[in-house]
Amino acid sequence: MKVRAIITGSTGMVGEGVLLECLSHPDVEQVLVINRRPYEVTHPKLKEIILADFFDLSPIQDQLVNYNACFFCLGVTSVGMKEPEYRHLTYDLTMNMAQLLCKQNSDMVFTYVSGAGTNNKGTSRSFWIRVKGKTETDLMELPFKKAYMFRPGYMQPTKGAKNTQKAYLFMSWMYPVLRMLFPKFVCTLKELGLAMIHCLTKGYDKSILEVPDIVKLAGEK
Repeated sequence: MKVRAIITGSTGMVGEGVLLECLSHPDVEQVLVINRRPYEVTHPKLKEIILADFFDLSPIQDQLVNYNACFFCLGVTSVGMKEPEYRHLTYDLTMNMAQLLCKQNSDMVFTYVSGAGTNNKGTSRSFWIRVKGKTETDLMELPFKKAYMFRPGYMQPTKGAKNTQKAYLFMSWMYPVLRMLFPKFVCTLKELGLAMIHCLTKGYDKSILEVPDIVKLAGEK
């Protein structure tokens, strides 16, 4: 299977890591990135749309057809936010795009970057866990060909990436030790990107992927 992917969040660390894997992978033939600001990279596989308002997709909806994957890497931190604002920028924004994409692409596989610690019980005292869990649950109920929820923990940045967060740059030297001590919490952005691609080309028997699942799927040949 050749992958034709839409990627959100490629001007952030996670989305950029996934994009770089897609651009270098032989099974990916086309990539569309949707950003609020230019990524400023050219590649034969790559097309970019600049969209100021992700809550209004009508200006670009005709361009969101004939894709079989969406790697949804767009997200915000809950630090400093109240629950209604975080829910709007997390749940509402994600579902707005997902609902349109599943209508226009019947064979699409949708992958969503959630986060370690997320659960679907809806009883957590932490509002970000409740919001992420609700987002996961409702995405899996949409009529995609398949929907996968990714729950990474610490992700070792991709060398040469432009958008690596400063905290990760500071911690990257600790990666070998962190991986040895916390294998259920640590992976690389390369593994995350490969696992997303393999969701299409190989499939996986779980809809929710914790770090060990991400590592396992990334390593499948």
